[in-house]
Order: sequence, then C-alpha cells, then structure tokens
Amino acid sequence: MSCQYSLVFVFLFGFTTALTVAEICKTDLLEGTSCTIKLPTKNTDKSNEITWAHLSSDAVIHRKNGRIKKPIPGLTMEEDGSLTFGSVSLKNTGKYKYTVYNAEGTQIDAGEKEIKVYAKVPKPTLTIKCKDGNATLTCDFRERPDLIVSWYEEGKIIQKEKNPKLFLKSDKIQEKKTYSCSVGNPASTEQSNSIMSCSDTGPGGDSGPRKLFGFDFWIMVSILAGGGSLLLLLICVLVICACRSCKTQRQHEQDEDELRLRIFQDEGQNGTARSKHTARGQPAPPIPQEEPSPQIPTQTQTQPKAQTRGRPPPPPEDDDENPPPLPRPRNKQHRKRHEEPYRPME
Repeated sequence: MSCQYSLVFVFLFGFTTALTVAEICKTDLLEGTSCTIKLPTKNTDKSNEITWAHLSSDAVIHRKNGRIKKPIPGLTMEEDGSLTFGSVSLKNTGKYKYTVYNAEGTQIDAGEKEIKVYAKVPKPTLTIKCKDGNATLTCDFRERPDLIVSWYEEGKIIQKEKNPKLFLKSDKIQEKKTYSCSVGNPASTEQSNSIMSCSDTGPGGDSGPRKLFGFDFWIMVSILAGGGSLLLLLICVLVICACRSCKTQRQHEQDEDELRLRIFQDEGQNGTARSKHTARGQPAPPIPQEEPSPQIPTQTQTQPKAQTRGRPPPPPEDDDENPPPLPRPRNKQHRKRHEEPYRPME
C-alpha cells in the first residue's frame, strides 16, 4: 500500500510541476506575465559557461561550473541555460544577448532575443456630441499614445487608426446604427459600450453625465434643495418670532389701558363718597350763600373789625376707614357791623 501511495504522489507532483512551468516568452508580452526565453544551444552541460546580458540596462546573469556568480531578483537561469522571468515589467523591454562557452573557454554559440512588454489597456469610454445635424464620437482612453483605436459599426470594424474621434454626417445619424470603439496594443485589447445616435444622449448631444455649474447634475440639485429648505425654515422661524413679539406688545398695551381705566374709576368713586357724606356718615350741611354787603357811607370814626371765628373741629370719627373732611376756609368778605359770623347748626 505504501508503494502505491508513493507512486501516486510522484505522479501528482510531476503533473503539477508540468502545469506550473512558465510559458515560452513571445515577442509581445503583457505586463505581469511569467515566461521563459529558451536558449537555442543544445547539448549543454553544467560545466559550460553561459551569460545573459540585457542590452538596454546593466543586468547580466552569469553561470559558470553550475554556479551563478551574481543573482538578479526576478531572473533565474534554468539547467539548460534558458532565462526565466518571474513577472515581466516595462523595464524588461529590450534585447537580451546570450553567449555560451565550453569547458575549455571557447565560445560555441551566441545570439540575441527580443521581448516587448506592454501595460494593460484601460476600458475606453465612448461619448457622442451632436451639433447642426452632425455627430462627433470620442473614444476616451486616458491619453495613451501607444494604443490604437478601432471603430465599429454594428459590430463590424470600419476604421483603425490612432485618432480617438469619429465624425458622422446627418445621413449616417438617421440610419440609427450602433457604434463602439476599442483600444489595444499587441498584448491586450479593451472595447467600449455601444451607443446608437443622438437620441440616446442627454441634452446638447453629450452622452456623458449631465452637469450643472461644472459639477454632477444630481449632486448640485441635492445641494440646492438642501440650501433652499434651510432658508425656508429660517424664514418661518423669523416670521413666528415676529408674530409672537407683536402679540406680546399688544397684550402689554391692553393691560396698561385696563390698569389706567381701573385707577380712574376708583378715584371717581372715592371723590363722590367724600363730597356727599360727613365723617359720621351724615349728610353734609349746605354751604351758605352770602349776600353782597350794601354800600355804607364812610364815617369819621371807624369801628374795629370783628375777629373771625374759625369753624369748630369736627367730632371724633368713629369709623377709622373714612377720615374727616378738612375744614373749608370762609369767604373773606366785608360783613355788616351788626352781623354776626356764621355758626354751624348743632
């Protein structure tokens, strides 16, 4: 059983090794490819001296007596003398010169191998612009001068050159055929999406994204809508604040008017009560109306003027709430000599 398992393991290992062997390097290579440049010389053994030199740089790999003198990262030499690249890059482009010597140091073979490495092609973007009944198609591929542009109409190639633009007249536009473009180099090719005519494009005949003020249309619409909403909200807040302020001011003025009216009414009621009642609540006596004194002829000897008596003080007030009225001064007029001063009724 152990022998059978060993045979199966050896078979699988050999099969996996055969699958992982690098492919033979072609003249045109895509960046990142792993390949091997085969040495044309046959019947070489490890005692032979083999040299590979990159003519575009100072890279040299040299093997003598089965040992590599100066290893180079990314480059290895196989047992048969072939040169293997782990992952080619743009700097590996150029010619490689090989030289083979026998054990005695005599050159037995020499030659050159050339490879060209190309970068991966980006996917192009096709746009169309219509004007005056004509159309101009533009194939955008990020300014790669090494790429060749191919134009397709209904899937059939109609033009192949480095010009990234295609002009269509009005009669071609009316046919409503689909157009596309592809860009490529000897190592890879990428094709764009297909578009029909100007009817498939946006306003102005541009199939690219719509723009507003130089920016994306929908982004600008969102910004303007948000700004308008904020402005409307601010206006509403200001209007509400102004209305509340006016309402508060009117209420304050109304309260002041009511307060003044109430004070005026209270003062009027208090003045009427004092004028109609005395301190004891009895009706106040009427004020006598004095008659004007007649003309008296002047006498030689004038009698002394009678002294005026003041009104007696009011009786003490029983009710503390209503104070007694103040005494009213008498009218200072000339009385008759035989007339007595006014005395209040008891």
